[in-house]
Amino acid sequence: MATMGATKRLISFSRSICASRRALAPPPVVSSRRVVVTGLGMVTPLGCGVDATWKRLVDGECGVRALSLEDLKMNAFDLETQSNAFHHLTSKVAALVPTGTNPGQFAQHVWLNSKDHRSIARFIAYALCAADEALKDSNWFPTEQEDKQRTGVSIGGGTGSVSDILDSAQLICEKRLRRLSPFFIPRILINMASGHVSMKYGFQGPNHAAVTACATGSHSIGDAMRMIQFGDADVMVAGGTESSIDALSIAGFCRSRALSTKYNSSPQEASRPFDSGRDGFVIGEGSGVLVLEEFEHAKNRGAKVYAEVRGYGMSGDAYHITQPPSDGRGAILAMTSALRQSGLHPSEVDYINAHATSTPLGK
Repeated sequence: MATMGATKRLISFSRSICASRRALAPPPVVSSRRVVVTGLGMVTPLGCGVDATWKRLVDGECGVRALSLEDLKMNAFDLETQSNAFHHLTSKVAALVPTGTNPGQFAQHVWLNSKDHRSIARFIAYALCAADEALKDSNWFPTEQEDKQRTGVSIGGGTGSVSDILDSAQLICEKRLRRLSPFFIPRILINMASGHVSMKYGFQGPNHAAVTACATGSHSIGDAMRMIQFGDADVMVAGGTESSIDALSIAGFCRSRALSTKYNSSPQEASRPFDSGRDGFVIGEGSGVLVLEEFEHAKNRGAKVYAEVRGYGMSGDAYHITQPPSDGRGAILAMTSALRQSGLHPSEVDYINAHATSTPLGK
């Protein structure tokens, strides 16, 4: 029995070595089309725009504040119902995008009160704003039909406009169905962020919307990279957008015990992903968008290049609806795939971005 046990361990060890060798083997030839980043756009709780966000970030400022009754967006409900909902929420901190007309603030009168505002929910408006900044940064506003057909959009989201769903459901409960907006469906569909960006600029290339919770932004960028590699497009506007600070979303996360509840009286201390005192994440909102471009295309038009996207890997844990396996095998599989495609050795990686949800598990 001892010999058999030793043999099994030897076989397992041998398989591990083979797996490691495969992980570090030269990557398969996927495409000769290199993909680079030529534009950046952001709408965050720290500010509207890349410069505004970066300045507040390096200055050590925080975008988290106390939640207010108005933040719940329960427009179809009476004040008593709103107050009752607010009272029962165990988490009362949030990271909201600053609004206003000053530099670094999200101009609602531009992005939400336009002639098309009835069909544009907040998460869509954030995507439009971030995409506009990224395109200006890239200086890519094609006028030729062929260029428009070779430019696509890949912007995803997690939940769409839950506040619209809540308010519309209340109208049905109150038997006021005729008050339901004809734009209800276009406002809640996550793919409409990509749709509105493509319509605004006339982009007729691939139009894509990933919906994969926390991985959405990464999937949107990775999928866009592959569309360029495979020749489906020369330029892709890619990223993620979200606006889930509303009564129903917050209540749902509270019930799953995912949100921070211990720091309601000190909001700026609530987000602490690497602290032993972490007790959940702070719900936030915003959008981040990149312009991805085929390298030769960018070089020929004299575009500045921020970075090159070298590899992209995906995996599924096949384990649990919310918890990853303790051995991290799903993350390892995705990272290994990305490294193989990039042609880089793990020792060449300078930075690893942690998921860091601030939940007690720390995953």
